[in-house]
Amino acid sequence: MFSGLSAFPLTPLSETAIDETAFARLIERLATAGVDSIAALGSTGSYAYLDRAERARIARLAVRHAGGVPVIVGIGALRTREVLALAQDAQQAGAQGVLLAPVSYQKLSDGEVFGLYEDVTRELSVPLCVYDNPGTTHFEFSDALHARIARLPRVASIKIPPVPADPEAARARVQRLRALIPAQVTIGISGDASGATGLIAGCEAWYSALAGTFPRIPLAITRAARAGNAPEAQRLSGQLAPLWALFGQYGSLRAIATAAELAGLVPAPCLPRPIQSLEGEARQRLGALLDRLELT
Repeated sequence: MFSGLSAFPLTPLSETAIDETAFARLIERLATAGVDSIAALGSTGSYAYLDRAERARIARLAVRHAGGVPVIVGIGALRTREVLALAQDAQQAGAQGVLLAPVSYQKLSDGEVFGLYEDVTRELSVPLCVYDNPGTTHFEFSDALHARIARLPRVASIKIPPVPADPEAARARVQRLRALIPAQVTIGISGDASGATGLIAGCEAWYSALAGTFPRIPLAITRAARAGNAPEAQRLSGQLAPLWALFGQYGSLRAIATAAELAGLVPAPCLPRPIQSLEGEARQRLGALLDRLELT
């Protein structure tokens, strides 16, 4: 479950409700494509903007429509008691794993973050992926902290930020972490522009935002990299360079949501305000890219 391609779908929203029909279609699309796992309620799934009942509903829908593909559910929240409640909901929904980011308003210390994972893993009955995403949480894990957390029960994977673009530097970065954590704990790359490089460098998984809506090319990249065909994986990723540039400029959530709207996969608008899809020239540029890259 914590290897191969893990797809992070959008949660299509209006200001009054989740679009359950559109969400179910996205999940079924991923199951049909053959992704290795589906990670609902990640950052691409707007988990931080949803209340507990909405998140429980999304977890149930994801499991129901996944067609047997393993479902991982994000449980990050500000307070430990909320995380524990969300973990309970995810497990009751049938999730086969959970994803936990150290969400905070007050900046957390290393000891506080370790305590969070210690408290949560003590109560879990399913495996957990550590969500290392400093771009949204503003917390930076040290390798030493990863090593401590990775030895807790139920910790099965670490989702790391982008690796260096240089292949040797990327490999060295992955090897440094690998040397510190138990062999059964996988390392997964995030930051889609870094997906191919991370897999080639030794990451066992790619936790992909793009794959949650447009899985075809990310699947091809993952299969090529894991088969040892690094040139093909890099070639395919290189074709998406203009898209990676848009991700960097506007954020992957806005770009993917806009692309999904343009492709007719979700209604517009689909993001929780005040976040908005791209408009004007940026939207037109993305539409032209969709046509040229044939993502669908």
